[in-house]
Amino acid sequence: MEQKLTTKEEYLKKINVVVDYINNHLDENIDIGVLAGISGFSSWHFHRIVRAFLGEPVGAFITRVRVETAARLLRYSDLSVRDIAYRVGYDVPSSLSKSFRQFYGISPNEYRHNKDYTIMKPVEMRPDLEFDFEERVLTPKQVIYVWLTGAYNQLDYCAAWQRLWNYVREENLLAPEVEHICVYHDDPKVTEQGKLRTDVCLVLPRVGKPKGEIAVKEIPGGKYAVFRYRGPYDNLRAMYDTIYAKWIPEKGYKLGDAPGFEKYLNHPDHTESENLITEIYIPVQ
Repeated sequence: MEQKLTTKEEYLKKINVVVDYINNHLDENIDIGVLAGISGFSSWHFHRIVRAFLGEPVGAFITRVRVETAARLLRYSDLSVRDIAYRVGYDVPSSLSKSFRQFYGISPNEYRHNKDYTIMKPVEMRPDLEFDFEERVLTPKQVIYVWLTGAYNQLDYCAAWQRLWNYVREENLLAPEVEHICVYHDDPKVTEQGKLRTDVCLVLPRVGKPKGEIAVKEIPGGKYAVFRYRGPYDNLRAMYDTIYAKWIPEKGYKLGDAPGFEKYLNHPDHTESENLITEIYIPVQ
C-alpha cells in the first residue's frame, strides 16, 4: 500500500513546482495566477502558504532572484546592462536599475565598474589552489532532489542524501552508477546567508515520480568548464572566486544560462579532508 503523504510533504512537493517554474522563466512576465494554478493551492491560500515556506511573499522572492541573478551576470559576464535586464525579466533597463539600487545601494553600471564594491563577502582569490581543468559536453542528467535553504556551510547534506536514498530503495531505483551532486542557485556575495538555495541531488539512469519533498528534474546538457579540485570543502568558496574572477575571463568563456553544480567523487566520512575530490561544473558557451 502506498504511504500517504503528510500535509507538509504534499505542500513541499507543490512549492518545488513553483520554485522550479520561477527559476526557468525569469526572462518572462511571471503571472502570479499561473503560479497559483500550477501549484494546485487554492487561490485563497496560495500567498500565505508560499510565504510560509519561502520565508517571504512570492512577489518579493521573484524580484530578489531576478536582482541577484543580475548581480552575478554584471560581475561575471560581459552582457550589456540592457541584455541582462531582459534576461532577468525587466522590460527596460531603468526598472532593473531601480530594483538593483533598492537592494544594494548602487546602480548596475556602478557595480559592474567598481570591482572593489562588495555586496556581501569580499572576493577570496587563491591562485595557489591546484586543480585539473577540462571542457566537457554533457548529456542532460535526470535527478531526484531535495531543496534546502540556508548558509551553504551549515546545511545537513547527509540527512538530505539519506532521504533521497530512502526514496531510491522505496521506488526500486537502485543502479550501479549514481552520482551525488549539488546545484547551488545563489552567490553568497549577493544573497543573504539564510536565503541561499541548494538542490541536493542524486543522478539516476531513471527517475520516479515526485513524492513529498523529493522532486524530479533535468540538469541541462551542453558545454561545461569542469574544475577538479582535491582538498577540503572549506576551500571551495575560494575556488569559486578564483574560477569566476580569473579563469573564466582569462579563457574567454561566456557563461551559460543554466546554474552550475558540484559533483562529489568520494565520501567525507571515509576520506581525509585533503583527499576529498570535488568537480565544479560551470556551464559555458
